[in-house]
Amino acid sequence: MSLEGRRARFRALHEREELFVMPNPWDAGSARLLESAGFEALATTSAGFAWSTGKLDQRVSRDELIAHVTTLSEATDLPLNVDSERCYPDDPGGVTETVSLLAAAGAAGCSIEDYDPATGAIDDVEAAAGRVAEAAEAAHRLAEPLVLTGRAENHIRGVDDLDDTIARLVAYRGAGADVVYAPGLTRLADIARVVAEVGIPLNVLALPSGPSLRELESTGVRRVSTGSLLAGAAYGALLAGASELQHEGTSHYGAAGPSRETLEAAFGKEGSTG
Repeated sequence: MSLEGRRARFRALHEREELFVMPNPWDAGSARLLESAGFEALATTSAGFAWSTGKLDQRVSRDELIAHVTTLSEATDLPLNVDSERCYPDDPGGVTETVSLLAAAGAAGCSIEDYDPATGAIDDVEAAAGRVAEAAEAAHRLAEPLVLTGRAENHIRGVDDLDDTIARLVAYRGAGADVVYAPGLTRLADIARVVAEVGIPLNVLALPSGPSLRELESTGVRRVSTGSLLAGAAYGALLAGASELQHEGTSHYGAAGPSRETLEAAFGKEGSTG
């Protein structure tokens, strides 16, 4: 599928009245495995990708992110949403250039968040909304626009203030975001309130303590992603296997690996032709 076709497909997924799941691979192999599993779209994970390079989250440069997006978009035909953190406002060209680079690399959508790791605090809402507006202008001026997600980071940064979160999401909607996202919400009533009050598609992070997909769909949630959870589970399995090998001297962990048929289905094809 062409890049323009993937962008159009991604937008159409948000326009239908049905929840879709957008899992987060961290490299080409995990992207192809998830594509072969039947998902309709994928998203990058800033933390999962950072770990794959031996770094902590929010230590990845813009150039590294763009190269990663290129790799994933070439590995799969699915629409790809990009966790682009704050869209690197301090890099040359700022937010606008970041969105343009992501589009050229093969993104179907991208997100912009309001947490500043340099200060360890949530940005002022007016400043954050200004960056959303800048990102929206860059995303929407393309012939086939990117889907822009505005993120409120309160609930994964120790700010459990739903009223403030909703006010931020409404501001980001007003600034041009197509989708909103407040990672860390786990109470179904809170999620339902966000859906009702914000009024545009909502992405929810699937969490062990959170509602099921069926429950989320009942509230009107449009999109669910997995963040770094799949990467964390994979690394957890690796460490558990390593511990078994080191301390027990056995390799029972190998029984949980994918079958040859699964690997052939995922990897036995050429990458996306763009």
